[in-house]
Amino acid sequence: MNAVIDARSELIALCERGLEWYPETPAGRVDASAGRPAAVLVLFGVLDAVPAAGNGAAVPRDLDVLLLRRAATLSSHAGQIAFPGGRLEASDDGPIAAAIREAREETGVDPAGVEPLGTLPPMPVPVSNHLVTPVPAWWTRPSEVAAVDHDESVDVFRVPVGEMLDPANRANTQHTFGGGTYRSPAFIVGDRLVWGFTALVLARMFDELGWAEPWNPERIVEPDDL
Repeated sequence: MNAVIDARSELIALCERGLEWYPETPAGRVDASAGRPAAVLVLFGVLDAVPAAGNGAAVPRDLDVLLLRRAATLSSHAGQIAFPGGRLEASDDGPIAAAIREAREETGVDPAGVEPLGTLPPMPVPVSNHLVTPVPAWWTRPSEVAAVDHDESVDVFRVPVGEMLDPANRANTQHTFGGGTYRSPAFIVGDRLVWGFTALVLARMFDELGWAEPWNPERIVEPDDL
């Protein structure tokens, strides 16, 4: 079977079985009841003909994921690399519809070429008081994308999954929240640092999919390092 088809099938299977975002945290310590519903599109596919430069042996070298950089003027997660997405609106028929609508509004992606593969369990994001449902999807017919509303995002780009999985491009960030110090996954791709919510979603997905390779969790990077 084609390697790209394998990746798509593995993503579908992951949506069907689900995962735990914080497997080491007792269930009772994560309160998501007050979070505002939101959704993000985790869009995979062969976005161009440029192969990944990294190892990433568990995935095809032409597999990519679509990300954007949020505007520096936003009130939360300003300047961070993120998935397309946002809050659910009354007109949305659930998180899948919301994720695709937001992706079209932010990046100009053609929804006709996007195949939703399912949803993953909602993840609480206390910093912005959201409960975010990731929506893995497959780009069946790639379309041109760019930052549509510069008040929301300033750059839209493909990130080769194989480069993110290269152990040389993996690290942790360390931050303080609620009186405690926490480590969270990060990916270094060129001059970009993917961290926070986006990196945590990708890292947990890669682990559950069996795509991750051993890396050094003692390597700490800061968002200002790049």
